[in-house]
Amino acid sequence: MDTAILLKNFNEASEKVQGLNYRPSNEDLLMLYALYKQVTEGDVSGVRPGGFDFKGAAKYDAWKSIKGMEKEEAMHEYIKLAEQLLAAQKA
Repeated sequence: MDTAILLKNFNEASEKVQGLNYRPSNEDLLMLYALYKQVTEGDVSGVRPGGFDFKGAAKYDAWKSIKGMEKEEAMHEYIKLAEQLLAAQKA
């Protein structure tokens, strides 16, 4: 698939997911976050949040779990997950 088309589809999926009428599971939300960050920023960087920042640590860990994933693959995975979540909304 052409990279420009893939990026367009990724951006559309990102916008549609923001409008879901239900809250996806924490696992799905973390994966959406990780894939989005992988596409927009690349591999995880910085120091893992510690202490009582459980949410920050979970987000960091999710992003780190896909370290090394190519940008195009991350876009495909994000779109696929977004489509699943949008389909569940209609069910």
